Amino acid sequence: MEKKQIDWDNLGFAYIRTERRFVANYKDGAWDAGGMTDDANVVINECAGVLQYSQSCFEGLKAYTTEDGRIVTFRPDLNGQRMEDSCRRLEMPVYPKEKFVDAVTETVKANAAYVPPYGSGASLYIRPVMFASGPVIGVKPADEYQFRIFATPVGPYFKGGIKPLTIRISDFDRAAPNGTGHIKAGLNYAMSLHAIVDAHKQGFDENMYLDAASHTKVEETGGANFIFVTKDQKVVTPKSDSILPSITRRSLMHVAKEYLGLETQEREVFKEELADFAECGLCGTAAVISPVGKIVDHGTEICLPSGMADMGPVTKKLYDTLTGIQMGRIKAPEGWIQEIR
Repeated sequence: MEKKQIDWDNLGFAYIRTERRFVANYKDGAWDAGGMTDDANVVINECAGVLQYSQSCFEGLKAYTTEDGRIVTFRPDLNGQRMEDSCRRLEMPVYPKEKFVDAVTETVKANAAYVPPYGSGASLYIRPVMFASGPVIGVKPADEYQFRIFATPVGPYFKGGIKPLTIRISDFDRAAPNGTGHIKAGLNYAMSLHAIVDAHKQGFDENMYLDAASHTKVEETGGANFIFVTKDQKVVTPKSDSILPSITRRSLMHVAKEYLGLETQEREVFKEELADFAECGLCGTAAVISPVGKIVDHGTEICLPSGMADMGPVTKKLYDTLTGIQMGRIKAPEGWIQEIR
């Protein structure tokens, strides 16, 4: 298929409308068959549950052009499972992960002309979203829902190269124990917006949130998980029931152990440990890994040995290996890559 005439090398990380999207509706206790549409607009009742009580969840994944010219997605089954988990927690009807993967495939196939070419650093960002479309005024779940998947071509998250971030330990709480921090609910991200805007005003790139109960343990940022590297090259990620189970983080931990032969640990990480780590990174779909060079704890600077110039050596190996798997340069574990045909 002939690609769209887009300046792929200069794409930003922003929404560009593509031609086709998948839509399915839930009504009278069942999902319809769903299908592709050209209409990018959503028309809902003014009393829709998503507007009244924020009943919504979403996912994010990418499609890539590999080195040998194939179009692939990365572990979409895990996105489907996570959306199932989000729906159950929010009392929304589950859209089965098998149908989720089929809908992702259909959406990418319909927008194949927008998948950036290999070597451009760009990708097709895929956004599945579900929301309560039926009217509801009492505080209860709605009766009608819509599931959509749209796609948009995006450039690399870091234009001009990856530079280590300066982050702060936040006084705000991201998620409460027994709350919704472990699911990808839209309301979690709305709650983080004030904190990130405030961080930017103060000159920081991101927030590090601690656990809400004791403010002693590291959790995550507003939209990414943490990965740390110890001075003896162990790869550590925080463990908590209120952390979102990042697909990128889980994949990186597998890469660290099985591809790089490093010891991995998923455990509680205490604030007092931060000065002892050699490297730190934020991991997620958009950037894969964003290196952190400095953590500021209410005026006290914790400068990581990896520095503010480049990615740390272990973080760089993790990044290169995972992106190599995604782009087809390195053999993937069974089931990680789904080819779009």
